[in-house]
Amino acid sequence: MTRIKTDVLVIGAGSGGLSVAAGASQMGADVVLLEGHKMGGDCLNFGCVPSKALIATGKAAHAQRHGAQYGVADADGTVDYAAAKDHVADVIAQIAPVDSQERFEGFGIKVIREYGRFISPTEVQAGDTVITARRIVIATGSSPLVPPIPGLNTVPYETNETLFELRETPEHLLIIGGGPIGMEMAQAHVRMGCKVTVIEGAKALGKDDPELAEVVLNSLRDEGVAIEEDALAAQVRGTAGAIEVEAKDGRVFKGTHLLMAVGRKANIGRLDLDKAGIAPARNGIQVDASLRTTNKKVYAIGDVAGGLQFTHVAGYHAGVIIRSMLFGLPSKARTSHIPWATYTDPELAQVGLTEAEAKARHGAKLEVVRFHYHHNDRAIAERKTKGFIKVMVVKGRPVGASIVGYQAGELINLWALALANNMKMSQIAAMVAPYPTIGEINKRAAGAYFTPRLFESDLVKRLVGFVQRFVP
Repeated sequence: MTRIKTDVLVIGAGSGGLSVAAGASQMGADVVLLEGHKMGGDCLNFGCVPSKALIATGKAAHAQRHGAQYGVADADGTVDYAAAKDHVADVIAQIAPVDSQERFEGFGIKVIREYGRFISPTEVQAGDTVITARRIVIATGSSPLVPPIPGLNTVPYETNETLFELRETPEHLLIIGGGPIGMEMAQAHVRMGCKVTVIEGAKALGKDDPELAEVVLNSLRDEGVAIEEDALAAQVRGTAGAIEVEAKDGRVFKGTHLLMAVGRKANIGRLDLDKAGIAPARNGIQVDASLRTTNKKVYAIGDVAGGLQFTHVAGYHAGVIIRSMLFGLPSKARTSHIPWATYTDPELAQVGLTEAEAKARHGAKLEVVRFHYHHNDRAIAERKTKGFIKVMVVKGRPVGASIVGYQAGELINLWALALANNMKMSQIAAMVAPYPTIGEINKRAAGAYFTPRLFESDLVKRLVGFVQRFVP
């Protein structure tokens, strides 16, 4: 058994763990990094990167079939499914060196390719090595949740960890789960020529503003995705190529392939948390506002911390704890400025409070301003006029923004900046956006807030009238 000591031990080489390891090492700390599976974690290998690559394939095929509106002859847009997966693999391969063991060893980090488990409050064993650390960071991420649906254990199914290795075209893909992953993969596959049925136990995209979600769902229905809501899966049966999902209400859905996309579960099973005095939580590990666990020498970040499960949140968490671990400064995580996006077409993006949340919190103080894509000249030129933005404003400051439409995931960045820095609507309105850009939508939304104050105000009109009459 080998024993080593270090300043910082990071368990997990996903986006959060890599950010902590790189930052701490480059600032002078001695760092050990453990990873028992693939460097880069879920995001690079099974999540964000491959899913967006596959979405790009579907987008390209869809564009070929809808060129006539631009004066380009429509084409078949036939997809070679195996070649599309080669494209996915190539995208991963291009990004992988950034997350590689070699790169991080170049920072002076000791990388051990083993899973870690606690053997005491300050010690973790990884293979035949025991590491004692002043500070430990758990960044083990999450895995696809597979609920115990009767019959599922006898039927072949895919998750996000296996889907991107599938080489044969699914003739009819059944997707259990109508959240972001389910809807993104549904649209990508229908655009690649598959039949797709989404089976959702409650409401599809149910965590988003229902008014915006409906725009996305109608678009997917128009493209041929069958979306079955209030269809709680009660039983699964069949064999490869002939699978049936029976809902609690008796509806039966038949397909050739099955994708489970019902959510995520925190990866804590291997850690032996009890030996370190670390309390678990319902959806991960119990942490305080500083992301410390019940063992004050141990932090948990990213998906395993039990909050928002996004790659960019893990990166944000890394910055929060580096400030605390390395500099001894108070540092707390917050969520009010964290954006997220669903990469369907049209895209769906959110930061801060939704309209319903803002009404519940602020009541009559809330103002909701809107601007529609069909009033944006660039959107008209691109034939991307479906969608709108609404901004929730309280006392002149935005408290939330919801966007559905072309490039919504890009547009939300400005509102994330505004919420992070407590900016005013007047500051957004003062921005000069180049014409014609989709980004003008943000400025026009801010302008919509001031329209009744400037153009519908009797006081303003009287003031202008006075100036025109009496001011030389």
